[in-house]
Amino acid sequence: MSNIDGKLISSKIREEIKADVKNYMIKPCLAVIQIGDDEASNIYVNSKEKACNEVGIYLKHIKFDETTREIEIINKIIELNNDEYVHGILLQLPIPDKFNEEKLINYIARNKDVDGLTDINVGKLINNKKCFVSCTPQGIIKLLQESNVEISGKNVVIVGRSKLVGKPLMSLFLNNDATVTICHSKTKNLKEFTKNADILVVAAGCKHLITEDMVKDGSVVIDVGINRVDGKIYGDVDYENVKKKASLITPVPGGVGPMTVAMLLNNVNISYKNMTNK
Repeated sequence: MSNIDGKLISSKIREEIKADVKNYMIKPCLAVIQIGDDEASNIYVNSKEKACNEVGIYLKHIKFDETTREIEIINKIIELNNDEYVHGILLQLPIPDKFNEEKLINYIARNKDVDGLTDINVGKLINNKKCFVSCTPQGIIKLLQESNVEISGKNVVIVGRSKLVGKPLMSLFLNNDATVTICHSKTKNLKEFTKNADILVVAAGCKHLITEDMVKDGSVVIDVGINRVDGKIYGDVDYENVKKKASLITPVPGGVGPMTVAMLLNNVNISYKNMTNK
């Protein structure tokens, strides 16, 4: 067994972006829209800002009160779409229930949708066309590629069908010629599926859902879960025991997490290049 080091791989990507940005006339800009005061969101926005600063990207943090009318947020998105100095826009999730998340996301211009969540980008991904892809799934594929894991022809099992991870990841694996099975909360006999996986990706949000008896010898295990229990962070995989059987495994933290942020920075950099070349 050996660990897939997300920190190491992501720092390499960040260095490449930093080298690019140094040569730019103006700084790339990422606009992050936050609604309300969700504690976890505050932490995530701060970590994004820190990462942006490290590579020379300017993060414009736009915070709306929960009492804001939806039309004001829409107008702000349209304004950012039309601002030639803004290269990426993302809506920090989750947002308060009273707002229509899907509607707000789809107001973001597809060429600035660095989170890859608009219907247009999701549709392009399914059709294997050039587009922005959700950052966590993109990071997972990059981790596998950088670790020299062959994807083509492999049995891939994804546990979790969220639109942030499971669904876009399914398309990415299919586009890379894998055979893909998606499992979720209604799947019966989960173990039957996970035992057959050459590559197992777990994004269910359930502490130690995957145990040693559920994985195949020599499989590659990617743990996307972040579960906070009594101040400690656990993955969806029982790491200490599963690592005895896996050939490669991501730790939590330090596996997929750093890659998500690196891919966001990468998307902003790509958007900058696209806009500047035009």
